Amino acid sequence: MTFGTNLQDKLRYNTFTMTNISAMEETASLFQALGQPTRLQILLALGVGEACVCHLEATFGWRQAYLSQHLMALRKAGIVTSNRVGRNIHYRLNNPELLGLIRQAALLMGQSLPEPCASADCNCPDCTSRREACSPASLYK
Repeated sequence: MTFGTNLQDKLRYNTFTMTNISAMEETASLFQALGQPTRLQILLALGVGEACVCHLEATFGWRQAYLSQHLMALRKAGIVTSNRVGRNIHYRLNNPELLGLIRQAALLMGQSLPEPCASADCNCPDCTSRREACSPASLYK
């Protein structure tokens, strides 16, 4: 198939191609950002609410620097946002529907993903309230 040498024909073709490539690149960037198990664990820990970095440190036992690298990649990809509350930085999913995508992908692979609870090692106010909600006593009320 040959395209005409008319400049107007070339511009239409390039505009159409760039639009399609752009949409594919954005989708590929999303999957690239999600392509590490560590990042999936972080997103599942955030859930539909928000979590502070100290909570993620206590939950996973990872160093703050390690978490920050992954959180920065998730922020750059537009997957999470952050806000400072006092001394703590809290992270939240930009689109909670992303959890459904992650869980659906796990189901396609025949896997199930856990529902995380607050860690007993984190003493920030947010984690204290989560810990009370996840305690064995609260599960049997």
